[in-house]
Amino acid sequence: MSNNASIKPTRPARSSVLLCLAGLLGGSLAMSSVHAQEAVAQAIPGVVAAGARIELIKEGFTGTEGPLALPDGSLAFTETQANRITRIAPDGTTSSFLENSNGSNGLGFNGKGELISVQVANTRVGVVYPQGHEKILADNFEGLPFGRPNDLVVDKRGGIYFTDSGVNVVPGQPAPAKAVAKPAVYYITPGGVLKRLAHDIERPNGIQLSPDEKVLYVANTLGEHVLAYDVAADGSIGARRNFAQLAGWSKTENGYSSGADGLAVDEKGRLYVASNIGIEVFSPSGEALGSIALPKKPQNLAFAGTGKRALYVVGRGAAYRIATQTAGYAGRAK
Repeated sequence: MSNNASIKPTRPARSSVLLCLAGLLGGSLAMSSVHAQEAVAQAIPGVVAAGARIELIKEGFTGTEGPLALPDGSLAFTETQANRITRIAPDGTTSSFLENSNGSNGLGFNGKGELISVQVANTRVGVVYPQGHEKILADNFEGLPFGRPNDLVVDKRGGIYFTDSGVNVVPGQPAPAKAVAKPAVYYITPGGVLKRLAHDIERPNGIQLSPDEKVLYVANTLGEHVLAYDVAADGSIGARRNFAQLAGWSKTENGYSSGADGLAVDEKGRLYVASNIGIEVFSPSGEALGSIALPKKPQNLAFAGTGKRALYVVGRGAAYRIATQTAGYAGRAK
């Protein structure tokens, strides 16, 4: 990939991000040799060719979440446990994008070019970049702090959908001392009003919109299906329905789980789901198209690079890149 690769912003205001990035891209680089580690065993027509290489970019990251295409063709992702946002350049080199990220997890850009994240150190949703413009958008629901904000997607109107997957309770360990909001899907309206949209999902995780923004997808880590909701003009959602059955759903030591985590969409509206078996790909109607097995279980994924024709996958401390036959949806950073 060329170092001059770029992704055209969908709004003129986003060009301001390039100026903000300029000061960061000159930071210290941690060189990493991108090399082929595995091959895709079977083709998924229109998505990935048989034998396509799964390139290992680097291992040893501390937490791997929230991948997001940057306007210059590079990719940012969160090292939640390290309290850092990391950048992967088109040539595979890595550098620190932002330190002291308040445990940022999922990422998204608004129309002003501001980087928004869900944050797990002091649980909240807010602007984390540019530095000096940080802002809290929501940090509680009806007086109860969020348990563990997980992922987000920003719509064309400037509204923010996000999930709170709830506090991780380790079997045999006591529950948290303070009360927190129950797991839910929320929406921050373009005017800044926080609304709870759904609170009947066991463990809401990844969240994504269809390219036309008429459907909201939610990954339920403990469930057998990716969920879908029709989206109204005001950002509200309709009834819950099962969109696609996950092959990764199986019994674990703590019960049944699909491992469903991050979500992404491509230019044709196909949905990509990080699950226990790898990356599961579905048509816009929910038909299973195939899956991509990875050396390590994936946590999240995003299209980036020249023309958004590479699928980046992060998980369990590793980052991978796969050349695709399709492009990611160009109307949002993710």
